[in-house]
Amino acid sequence: MAPKFGTSGLRGLVTDLTPDLVAAHVTAFARACPMGQGVFVARDLRASSPRIAGDVIAAARAAGLPVTDCGAVPTPALALAAQSAQAAAVMVTGSHIPADRNGLKFYTPAGEITKAEEGAILAALDLPSILARDAGPLHHADPGPDYIARMRAAYGPEALAGQRVGVWSHSAVGRDLLIATLRALGGEVIELGRSDTFIPIDTEAVSSEARAFLAAAAAEHGLVAIASTDGDGDRPLLADATGRVIPGDVLGQITAQALGAQTVVTPVSSNTGVAQMGFAQVIRTKIGSPFVIAAMAAAGAGRVVGYEANGGFLLGFDASGPAGLLPRLMTRDSHLPIVAALVAAGAQGLAALVAQGPQRFTAADRLQEVPSARTAALVAALAQDPEALLAPLGAGGVQSLDLTDGLRLTLSSGRIVHLRPSGNAPELRLYTEAERADLAEALLAEALAQVVALL
Repeated sequence: MAPKFGTSGLRGLVTDLTPDLVAAHVTAFARACPMGQGVFVARDLRASSPRIAGDVIAAARAAGLPVTDCGAVPTPALALAAQSAQAAAVMVTGSHIPADRNGLKFYTPAGEITKAEEGAILAALDLPSILARDAGPLHHADPGPDYIARMRAAYGPEALAGQRVGVWSHSAVGRDLLIATLRALGGEVIELGRSDTFIPIDTEAVSSEARAFLAAAAAEHGLVAIASTDGDGDRPLLADATGRVIPGDVLGQITAQALGAQTVVTPVSSNTGVAQMGFAQVIRTKIGSPFVIAAMAAAGAGRVVGYEANGGFLLGFDASGPAGLLPRLMTRDSHLPIVAALVAAGAQGLAALVAQGPQRFTAADRLQEVPSARTAALVAALAQDPEALLAPLGAGGVQSLDLTDGLRLTLSSGRIVHLRPSGNAPELRLYTEAERADLAEALLAEALAQVVALL
């Protein structure tokens, strides 16, 4: 599959992300979108990322743009630094997808690009190249300290005092910053599982092996929680004292409530319990941060936030933390939902905090390496005949059908089955929701098996 824009940026096989292709997209970005004071560039820890970041820097400088190389830092730290400098940014990352793939995330000085700006970049690909100009010297910066300081200023140095938290480092580019942030808030941190080899961690579909690791680590070290992120640090992973993973959309609900949000924007795949939490308005979108951002902008002024089922949280207003100001950040952030949930839980623990919320539970998984044409055809067929999927499950009839993004079936029991082909990888995403966690997971396993049979 040739590199293409999906739910968050341009992605494709490393072999297809050639210097010429990267240069063409960076040049088109410079032509089609506001650049402000220049371009900040950063990367994740994939083996291919240094080369691609070099290609980005070379193309931006050839276009005459001042460039600041931020090295290996998480996406939200890069976005915060660029926003503060009124500059554009490019993050080299494939996020949670395997190491043979990579990608580019684009930011204007206002934040992550919109779908309209994405279209403008694609339209500019066929225009003549920008003539080379003198970009001046290459600058260097480390956004890490300011990213940590943002959370410390909002929550204070004693916010996590007495909490013994594990950090599953694996190959996340922001692993050291996450450890430093939790310690800056007074927490005791135990590092777990650092890896020099890239490991694709999907916070929305955590593997059974990863779940077993988290449970064992929590028991061995006497932890109140275990925190982690995906590869580029914009999606959180948080487990309770037993090592049980808290779904990202539940973290979103908790964070939105803790910040006093009035309007919540979240994709159609997110937990429906948010509608029971007393927010003035809940807006549903297609899956992907550009759609969430567009709906947040359309919602206007006020206490507007957004989050996705993967846990990435977007803060659309200058909020007040327990200790001070928390400035807005219009890109997915992982540190905020981790810290907000730990602080909200306090001595009672995360499991008790989650139990106080709406009793709606989600589960998610994916089928990988399935051609997109096949998954799209299956979803289209099931939209016409959903019983082909549901009848063998004995899950009840269809109460409503939603085609906002993929096929989302609400059953007569109130449970939900949602199928969605990936936009930029040969994958089929499956989501389920039920009134108990075990029922959501059982429904997911049954639906996944039936999909495999149908394919």
